[in-house]
This record gives sequence, C-alpha cells and structure tokens, in this order.
Amino acid sequence: LHSDIDSGDGNIKYILSGEGAGIIFVIDDKSGNIHATKTLDREERAQYTLTAQAVDRNTNRPLEPPSEFIVKVQDINDNPPEFLHENYHANVPERSNVGTSVIQVTASDADDPTYGNSAKLVYSILEGQPYFSVEAQTGIIRTALPNMDREAKEEYHVVIQAKDMGGHMGGLSGTTKVTITLTDVNDNPPKFPQSVYQMSVSEAAVPGEEVGRVKAKDPDIGENGLVAYSIIDGDGMDMFEITTDYETQEGVVKLKKTLDYETKKSYSLKVEAANVHIDPKFISNGPFKDTVTVKIAVEDADEPPVFLKPSYIFEVQENAASGTVVGKVHAKDPDAANSAIRYSIDRHTDLERYFVINAEDGNIKTIKALDREEMAWHNISVFAVEVHKQHQEAKVPVAIRVVDVNDNAPRFAAAYEAFVCENARSNQQFITISADDKDDSANGPRFIFSLPPEIIHNPNFTLRDNRDNTASVLVRREGFSRQKQDLYLLPIVISDGGVPPLSSTNTLTIRVCGCDSGGSLLSCNAEAYVLNAGLSTGALIAILACIVILLVIVVLFVTLKRQKKEPLIVFEEEDVRENIITYDDEGGGEEDTEAFDIATLQNPDGINGFMPRKDIKPEYQYLPRPGLRPAPNSVDVDDFINTRIQEADNDPTAPPYDSIQIYGYEGRGSVAGSLSSLESATTDSDLDYDYLQNWGPRFKKLADLYGSKDTFDDDS
Repeated sequence: LHSDIDSGDGNIKYILSGEGAGIIFVIDDKSGNIHATKTLDREERAQYTLTAQAVDRNTNRPLEPPSEFIVKVQDINDNPPEFLHENYHANVPERSNVGTSVIQVTASDADDPTYGNSAKLVYSILEGQPYFSVEAQTGIIRTALPNMDREAKEEYHVVIQAKDMGGHMGGLSGTTKVTITLTDVNDNPPKFPQSVYQMSVSEAAVPGEEVGRVKAKDPDIGENGLVAYSIIDGDGMDMFEITTDYETQEGVVKLKKTLDYETKKSYSLKVEAANVHIDPKFISNGPFKDTVTVKIAVEDADEPPVFLKPSYIFEVQENAASGTVVGKVHAKDPDAANSAIRYSIDRHTDLERYFVINAEDGNIKTIKALDREEMAWHNISVFAVEVHKQHQEAKVPVAIRVVDVNDNAPRFAAAYEAFVCENARSNQQFITISADDKDDSANGPRFIFSLPPEIIHNPNFTLRDNRDNTASVLVRREGFSRQKQDLYLLPIVISDGGVPPLSSTNTLTIRVCGCDSGGSLLSCNAEAYVLNAGLSTGALIAILACIVILLVIVVLFVTLKRQKKEPLIVFEEEDVRENIITYDDEGGGEEDTEAFDIATLQNPDGINGFMPRKDIKPEYQYLPRPGLRPAPNSVDVDDFINTRIQEADNDPTAPPYDSIQIYGYEGRGSVAGSLSSLESATTDSDLDYDYLQNWGPRFKKLADLYGSKDTFDDDS
C-alpha cells in the first residue's frame, strides 16, 4: 500500500485492520507492504476484507480517510473428490438386460468449481468388470453382461473412482465400494434328483398315515422356489394321496384307503412337482415342472379276522322253543395262513343269556323263549378270534328282531266305571269304551266288541260296536232304582284281529245314580252304602256320647293340673340335693354342727323359700311366651306337660333342678366376706357385719360374734 502524500521521509505510518489483520496479514508500517504470515486455505476462507490507513507517525493523526480492500485467495487443486458414502449396497434382478441401472454414486470436490478444472470430476470403474459399468459424468452404475445368474454368483463387489481435473494426469481421486446383490427370479424349474422312488407300507396302516416323502430341487428361493406336488397317474391314485410340506418343500405321500396285502401287493404312482409362481418373462425356459415314479410295496401284516358283513340283522319269533336257530355269522382270516376262527358272544351285551353261539360255525340259537312285549329287539356283539392267535380279535354287532305272535288278548284301555241315571231313557248311550293290545299292530286292531252269548239279550243294557275300535253301551230299558239295585256288572267280550284271534272278557261296573231332569249327576247312593256298611243309629249315638265323656274327663284333669301350682323347689326327704331346712331353734353356736344344716348359712335367702341361682345372675325377669301355654280347655295332657317343661327349661331365673348345686364357693367381692370361724380369731378384718343384726334371731349369735368393732371393744 502506498499513499500519495508519502514523501519517503518516514513520517507516515501505515495501519492495517480487518479480517485476519495482525494474525494472517501484517503490514510494514513504513513501506506499506502487506505479507501473509501463514498458508491460506481457500476451502476454509475464500476472501478477507481489510482496511488500511495512513497516519502521522508522531501524532497518529490520520492523514487521509481509511481505504477498504478485499484479498481473494486463489484456488489450487488441493482437495481430492469424496463420495457421500464409503460403502454402497444395491440390488438388481438376475438375468437383467445389459444397461439396466443399478445405482448412482455421487462424489464432491471442495475445490473451486469456477476456477480451472480442480472440481471437474470423472467416474470410472476399478473393480467389477466385465459385469458392470459406470457412466463417467453421472456415476450411474449399469449392468454390462446379459443373463447374470444368481444361482451361479449372487454377490458382486464393485470399486468406483472419482477423479478431478477432468480425469487428466495430475488430478486427485477418491474411491468407494459398491456391493451389488442379484435378486432371484423364477428362472429354474424344479427337478427330481432321481427318476424312481421306492416305498413300502404295511397293510395294517390306517388311512392318513405317512408312507414316504419325495423332493424336487429348485435352486430358486422364496416364492420362486415354491413347489406343489400332485399325483397325475398310476394304479394307486385311489389308494394314496400326496400333500406338500411347505416348510421342507417335500411331497408327503399318505395312505388314503385301507390296504389288503392279499388283494394287491404293490402300487405305482406318477408324481408331478410344479412351481407355484411362474414368471411370464421366463416362460420360454419351461416347463416349470417335473415328474417322478413312486413305487409302493404293500407289506403283509398279521390281521384280525374279518366278518363278511359289517353288521347282521336276524329275526326270530317270540315264544320260539329253546334251541331255535336265529342266524349265522361268518368271519375269515384275511392272512395267507387262513387260520381257523372261533366265535363267542359278548356277555356284556346279553346279560340275560337269551342266546348262545356255536364256536365253530357261528350259528346263533336261543336259550330261552323270547317275549316281544318285554323286549322287541336284542342287540348283541359277537367276537371272532383266531384259534392260534388269541390276540387277533374282531367284533361285529348283531341285531335280533323278535317277531310278534298273537299271544296277548285285548283288554279295556282303562279302568272304566260307568254311571247311569235312574231316569235314563231307553237306548240312551252313557259310555264309550275302547281297548288296547300289547301285541303288534298286525295282531291287534281291529277290535270286535260283543256281549257273551249267555247274556246277549240282557234286559238292562245293550252293546253297539262302532267299528272304529270303540263300542258304546246303551240303556235297554227305563226305570232304574237305587233302592232296588244300585250296581250292575256287565261282561263284555273283546276280540282282536290276529291270527288266530284272541279274546277276553272284561267287566264293566255300572252304578245307578240320581240325576236331575237335564241328566246331570246328583248323587250315586253314597248314603245307602254308609248305612248298609256301618252301624245302627243308636250305636253311633252311644259311641259319640262315650267320646264326649272322655273329652270332659281329660279337660277336668288338665284344669286341675293348671290350678295346682307346683313349687319351684321340692322338699321331699328323699331329694339328694342340699335344701334349706327351717328349724325352730337357733342352734348352739359355732361349735354346734349337728343342730342344723350348715348350707343354710351359705344361702340366707333360702329361709323365705326362694333360692335364686348363684352361678348365673338373671338379667331380666322371664315372661313365658303366651303361645307356649295350652288353652284352658285343652284335653291334650302330653302337650300340657311338654309346654311346662319347655317353660322351665327356658326360664333363666329358675334353678336347674336336674343338677347338683354346689354353694361352697361364695365368690369374690361379697359384703359379708367369709363366715368361716377358721379365720375369725386370726384375721383382723375391717369389714362391717352390723347388717347381721337385721337377719333375725337365727343369726343373733353371728351378729354378736361379728358385730361392729366399737361394740366389740366396749365389751372387752
């Protein structure tokens, strides 16, 4: 810097201020030359604003206004390119076309892009050829080879370089790594590793049991590798089935129906494995399926006997004689040995033992006569076992129907009792009857009703068959009288429609009753029956009089018992409890223990005839409940006594007469204290016994002995 007024005599001093002054930039105050004290970095600060001024060296007076100037840092290529990420990851489908975009990588250069080529970047690929390429200006990575196969190589490592100076010599560079993974597409069909599978299964296997597994290999993964299995041909299509285990990608061959070694010993299946999801772009690579032959050998097993039928139904007539053949069951050994079979009946199904079976030929016979009305069907089970292998057993249900025969005559459907009015008109119907038959319908209706031949011309009643399994009874004459005859018995013959038909004679009871003019029932001579069946009027009056006299006696007895008040305490001499005895003399003092019962002293209140319980203090006066006292005119002595017992039991103020009361313990806190003479001479008591003066002449001696101290001292 130089001022126009600077003559070179050294009187002008140059001063520098602003950004970086004195630290980065310094000025020679004499010459005005500015120097940089350290290396500058444009990327850290591209320019500095400084202010310079010329002042008088002696007085520091400004000689001219300050001047502002800018120092710009000129860029040089000192920063290499840097990528945004150190590592990149990208995916691209396998078999993609050449030029398919994979990923774009981007680098930046801190140098000044406006000055020279320091920030002009060019991208190139260092590793990853010939599979991938990169666009020099954009950094886009693309596939360079067609039909890259994931199954051959799944992952590729590519190194991309970014170089400044337009890629020319001397430019700086930076690199990044890109990991590219080929994603799977369904470009491979499933393939069986072998052309034939050999399997075996026992003929005793149950349907649903697994026979074996097949697996077609598909190098694809995920849903592109899913395989479904099916049976498309073979003589075992009806006997076997195949399902897909999607966890293991295996085809599971299972038994569909029961096998029989003796019928067919081997089967052949043609199994197909096909992809579930097919990519149309690769359909030309197909077909995406494969087939294999599965041969299954049936193994012989020791099987139980087999009945020719799954169940049997036989019929036998009821009442058939013992030993009648009902039917025959047959079973055989399905094994090649064809062992002999023995038969037996499961007795849990024939508890009454109606049947027996021939163990050799399976003939079932009756043991006793059967009654259809008791049991129409018999359901039994028959066992078949091999003679030499008792553990091989088979079971079959056998239903035996008992065929009905006409062995039950018809009877009245109910216990009929008819009523006919005295004023009934001729040919008037008064009851309709029906019948039932225990036999089957083939041997039951139609029922035929009739009167016995000997009373076909009954003068009182007639019968009309309604031909619908019912019959009506009618009055033949008029003028019935209860006084002459009040009960009629009419026999009726009922025949069924069985072969041969059966009949029975049933008796209909008909009562003669009084009715009003409209035919409504009033009475059926009940009075007559009572008088005829009972006693005479005089006898009845005598019985009633005796009953009344007995009642009066009982009432008098109860009344007397109520009036006689029983004392609460019994004073009989034979009573074992301690009682209060009234004496005419006072006794002879403490030394006299024979004159009276010492128990009197233990309960002074006993002299008045009242002995409250000392062990339970009554808290209230007991009032008997009115409902417990019998009525004065009651004649039930037992109720009277029980009531009195209940009152005594529930009375808390009454002594328990059914227990021995002990009064030897006086308790604590008594005003009188102890009356024992054993402590009288040795114990100095402060208790006041003056109240003994009020207890009467019988306690005069005690009052003198246990009087007040003043009196005792005066006497001394």
